Amino acid sequence: MKQQVNFVTFATRDLDEARRFYSEALGWEPLLDVVGEVLFFQIGAGQVLGFFDAEKFDRDLGTGEQRSTVSGVTLAHNVGSREEVVAVVSAMASGGGVMLKVPQEGEFGGVFHGLIEDPNGVVWEVAHNPGWAVLPDGSVVFDQAGQE
Repeated sequence: MKQQVNFVTFATRDLDEARRFYSEALGWEPLLDVVGEVLFFQIGAGQVLGFFDAEKFDRDLGTGEQRSTVSGVTLAHNVGSREEVVAVVSAMASGGGVMLKVPQEGEFGGVFHGLIEDPNGVVWEVAHNPGWAVLPDGSVVFDQAGQE
């Protein structure tokens, strides 16, 4: 199997609130928006973030079980400076996100970050970490010395 992920999709208890938060508050342009069903955003080359109505998500699984909760997952949005961390976290909080951790030095890995929960329970880490970089070809490199 090729090492890649193209779609990350979250079951969403309130699709209209997800649309308002990501489209209106954050200014993201939907790739596909099927009212009452699913909402997709292009987040990188070949990468899509989706929000699927929770009831329909559970039906789509076909197991008869309710599995539409989010737990133990964060999405990370990495920025170029501490000031950008503060600005993005503030914008997300103003747009209806819940501040879980105000921007501050992280306990691990030399990161400066803040944590925000979107209106449907998805936790975002907004971070600045000078110990990593995305190269022009899209590959990610870590400064191992800064991670110890």
